[in-house]
Amino acid sequence: MRLKRWESPRRQGRNDKGKGGSARQRQLKKQFKMLSKKLKGGESNISPLFLSPAIAAEKSSSGKLSVS
Repeated sequence: MRLKRWESPRRQGRNDKGKGGSARQRQLKKQFKMLSKKLKGGESNISPLFLSPAIAAEKSSSGKLSVS
């Protein structure tokens, strides 16, 4: 969603005292956690969708690497 020219960005943490959890805050927390993990060189389960079937095929094969 784009801001209008008369609008200003909302301050982060502005509505943190509400009842229940905030989905957007959870999303941001997860996003920053995954980004920092990626930048530190940690292994992650996220891979592009077009690579997923090929990786699954390699893992399920009996030790033979075949490229299709």
